[in-house]
Amino acid sequence: MLKEGQVRIPSGCAIAAIIDRKGGLINGSEIIKSIALMHDRSNGLGGGFAAYGIYPEHKDDYAFHIFYENSEAHRKCEEFLFKHFNIDAAERIPTKKIPSIENGPDIWRYFGRVNRIRMKNSRLDEGEYVVQCVTKINSAYDGAYIFSSGKNMGCFKAVGYPEDVGEFYMLDQYDAYLWTAHGRFPTNTPGWWGGAHPFNILDWSIVHNGEISSYDANRRYIEQFGYKCTMQTDTEVITYLFDHLIRHHNLPANVAADVLTAPEWDEIDRMEPEKKELVNGPFSVILGSNKGLLAINDRLKLRSLTAATKGSRAYFASEESAIRIICPNPDKVWSVSGADPVFVELEIDEKEGEL
Repeated sequence: MLKEGQVRIPSGCAIAAIIDRKGGLINGSEIIKSIALMHDRSNGLGGGFAAYGIYPEHKDDYAFHIFYENSEAHRKCEEFLFKHFNIDAAERIPTKKIPSIENGPDIWRYFGRVNRIRMKNSRLDEGEYVVQCVTKINSAYDGAYIFSSGKNMGCFKAVGYPEDVGEFYMLDQYDAYLWTAHGRFPTNTPGWWGGAHPFNILDWSIVHNGEISSYDANRRYIEQFGYKCTMQTDTEVITYLFDHLIRHHNLPANVAADVLTAPEWDEIDRMEPEKKELVNGPFSVILGSNKGLLAINDRLKLRSLTAATKGSRAYFASEESAIRIICPNPDKVWSVSGADPVFVELEIDEKEGEL
């Protein structure tokens, strides 16, 4: 299998996103068309998507998407899941055979709620209970990997070009109010299914273009709080940092974004301690959640990121052309500034599905 260093494109990677802030549904074919236009930014070592609002019939359940490499891992993981969650449904994720994607794992999804008795005995709140269960499986169950664990959302990823990954998962059969997409592979890591973007924990999902030079310091910091970075990639660390700052420190998403857009040194000196574990390097990042869509650039803007709006929809992509192919005449187009993160808030109550 090819590894990243053998086909390195330092300024590569493609990211894209669409959101309808009123909760209107967008077919998966649109995000596939957008990311496919940036084919030359990818190298076939990884592609993926995150979609929100795709499981309305299970909107109150956690949707676990899992890769299995062997039957023993499958058996052990299911035993753990059924012990710690009340699982309502378990099934293979529907896929389509295509020549460019092969030798993949067995891919399943489970819908369920936490086992209240076990959660009470653990003395953890619900979010932390789910995170610790996911961390346990991903770090201790060799051959099983939970790559999506939110409610009414799901990640879909594989080794391949993103447009092929979209076809493989038949994403044109899904409708979502928010989509993100990624092409290529995490920098300096081998090409394998679990390492493709998006990275996810609970309802947070990250797609990322660039390289985090502060990875090791950020990894050591976040692992103090019980996270385990098993992927050896900077994007996983970004995902956990967002979860930590928003869920544990109750920071608004736009304030947490300051962690990823390192300010001037005099500003850093005045920061509260939890905000000083800054992320440095050239990057553009899109964070998806059931609250909305957040897009950020590094302060020097070493990676491109364009935004546009049209009616109730907002679009983001590494290239403006990837927006215009699905939205030819936007109301507004601009380049995301490193000092000014863009947050598009969802204007519906995700739990109630109402404005």
